[in-house]
Parts: sequence; C-alpha cells; structure tokens
Amino acid sequence: MIKYLGSKRRLVPALTTLFEASGARTALDLFTGTTRVAQAFKQAGGEVTAVDVATYAEVLGQCYVATDARDVDTQELEAMIEDLQATPPEAGYFTETFCVASRFFQPRNGARIDAIRERIEREYRDSPLFPVLLTSLMVAADRVDSTTGVQMAYIKRWAKRAERPLTLEVPALLPGRGIAVRADAREAVKQLGPFDLAYLDPPYNQHRYFTNYHIWETLVRWDKPEHYGVACKRIDSRSEETKSVFNKKREMPDALAQVVRDVQADLVVLSYNNEAWVSEAELRGLMAARGEVVVLAFDSKRYVGAQIGIHDPAGARVGAVSHLRNLEYIVVAGDHARVERACAPFAAHRRPPPSP
Repeated sequence: MIKYLGSKRRLVPALTTLFEASGARTALDLFTGTTRVAQAFKQAGGEVTAVDVATYAEVLGQCYVATDARDVDTQELEAMIEDLQATPPEAGYFTETFCVASRFFQPRNGARIDAIRERIEREYRDSPLFPVLLTSLMVAADRVDSTTGVQMAYIKRWAKRAERPLTLEVPALLPGRGIAVRADAREAVKQLGPFDLAYLDPPYNQHRYFTNYHIWETLVRWDKPEHYGVACKRIDSRSEETKSVFNKKREMPDALAQVVRDVQADLVVLSYNNEAWVSEAELRGLMAARGEVVVLAFDSKRYVGAQIGIHDPAGARVGAVSHLRNLEYIVVAGDHARVERACAPFAAHRRPPPSP
C-alpha cells in the first residue's frame, strides 16, 4: 500500500470490528484514498463501493475493490508482471520531471518507470487488468521514492529506499464484489445507495491530496502535463477545478454536514481527529441529523511529517514539535439499536456525551 497522509492504517482493526458488529453487508467508503478501509470491509465480506475524486484513487479502487480475485487468472497476471519487470529502461517525461528537474526518484528507477508505464498504456489499456498493472507500478514506485510520504517536496539527501531497484509485485487481490467510482462526495451521495453502512473520512485541513500526491495523478493519467515549482507540480494544481471545498476552513463544515444529511445509509461512520477544523461537539451536532450519536476515541501516534520538527528552506531546524500523539475519533450515528450494536465492542473507547 502506498504511503498516504491521513491513512487509517491504525484505525482499520477498529473499523473492521465495527463493520462486523453492525451486521452490515453493503458499505460505502466515500473518501477512499488508498482504499485501505474499503479493502478491510471487502475482506470482512462486505460489498463495497469506493468513491474518491482522485484518478489514482479510482485506479486503486478498480484494483482492490472492483476486481474480484476469483475472476483473475493468477498465472497469467504473474506472467504479465514478470514480463513488465524485464522491460529495458528508457528515460522519458517521468525521468526528466521527477528525477532530473526534481529529485523524487533515482534516474535509473525513473527510466524503468517510464518504460514500464509506456508498455502498460500501449499493450494493456483495454485489458481488465489495466488497473491492477498500474497499481503494481504505483506501489513499486512508492517503495523507492525519496519523500517523507507526501509529494510537496523531496528529501534533501536521498532516502535509503531510493537506492533500491524498482521491483514490481502482484497486488494482493481480494475475492468479492465491489465498485470504484470517481466523483465529488457531495454529488456521489445523491446518486449512490442505499447502503447498510457509509464510512466518511474527509480531509482534516487545508492540505490538498491533489498536490500532495500529484506524481501518482500524473503516473496514472499519463498525460505528461506542464509543471511548476521545485516539486514539479501539475499546472492544473492551480485550477479551481482541482480544489476541494473540504480543504477550505470556512466552507468545509457545511459541506460535510450536507454529505452527512444526504448519504443514503442506515449507519453513518465518520473518522476525524482532535487537531482538525471541527470540534468534537460540532461533530456530534452535525451527525445528530442521523439519529443517536456515539463518539469513540483512540490514542494515536502523529503522522511522521509532524514529528521531525520545523525547518527553514535551507534545512536547518528552527522549531520543535509540540506533541507526538493525538486522538482519532470514530463517530457513529443512526438508530439506537444499530449504533449500540456496532459500538458494543468499544466500551473502553466510548466518550461521554457533553453535560447538558
């Protein structure tokens, strides 16, 4: 799985337990990102619809959620991956942009990414395994990058993993049915459903996934866009069309409340944390539109980028980290019986309701 800001890796066990305890059979993962939670629900036997506005998230969803492992010839897929792995390197747009104009990858790996991506586009564009092969390349590239996990900048000195050779592997496909949809969350909830459970994991702040992971967007689209800045971000990063209301502090709470109201699901589950724009009390208020509300809290280590201190443009440390841990919230709303059944395994994590 690729490195991802806001990844719910630590919450997946709790979310899976909640899904199973709720008795849900169908699920919506509305801000799916890497599809980590959608995969967990699918592995637990759910029929999952994964939604995100990013093209790379759609490809990950097509691979891990929409592809049924039972329909895939494993030997054929392994042969494809082995054949792509043997592709001779040939430097092109990716190498020039992300290895020369910037330093996200070693040029020798960049040339291999270029050559393999060209072959996938030329030979497999119409294959049902196209997203699986793209995912294999994306994950392989992620393992040899030189970042702290986001693509707004690269590490001043090469990360040790960047010295490794690019190595494709067969993605771990799951049996079962699912759907991947690329859409804005506010529009998707009006058209999709009903579901037994809807999981919402909206952005917490102003940091945009489109720019944080612009390299994956370019690798998947393969549109070789103009770029700007030290990080060689896509030129359309400046367009209003690529900016999300969920990254705007004043507009985000109303947009989230609209999604909570409109989503067609019996149980709504929202993850957030205590460092974000909306307080626990506000979360309770906006989720109250769905019925009973229970808040679960989990102590969590902060993202690695928040632990390394504050540095100036020259790389000198100029500030200290204020704290290393935070609280991750899971807010559950719906009718009393469903909420209590889903939250029953988490008595120790249950937050008391505010005093009247």
